[in-house]
Amino acid sequence: MASQAKYRDSYQILKHRANRIITKKIQGVGFNLSNAKSVGIVSTVIATLYAMTAVVFIASGLTMSGMGLRAYIETSRNSMLLLAIGFALAVAGAAATLISAFLYGFDDPEWLLLVQSAFFTFGMLFVIFSIVKYDV
Repeated sequence: MASQAKYRDSYQILKHRANRIITKKIQGVGFNLSNAKSVGIVSTVIATLYAMTAVVFIASGLTMSGMGLRAYIETSRNSMLLLAIGFALAVAGAAATLISAFLYGFDDPEWLLLVQSAFFTFGMLFVIFSIVKYDV
């Protein structure tokens, strides 16, 4: 019994120290956070901003991909098809990351960044290849 109380007390001390450290770090940035509810509000704001920027990126990427596909249909240039594929891959990465981030609650950010970076990198390689291999 005594060891459980001792464990509970040490847990409470560590929890209190962690909250103080987090609060000091965030206050140094300019936020005044006094409890865990405020930290939840800040993370909600960050998640909302992430979702909004991802949606804007997806919309603009789909627009670029559509323009490239239309140019391919009109001109039959392979470079326009590569451009459309490149932007579609970048959009696919952003959409997959956005959906999985909110579906799994940002549980594993390393994997999210890996997936997004991989899709974006391969997409930009297609865009670069479309520029280098521009057939006149």
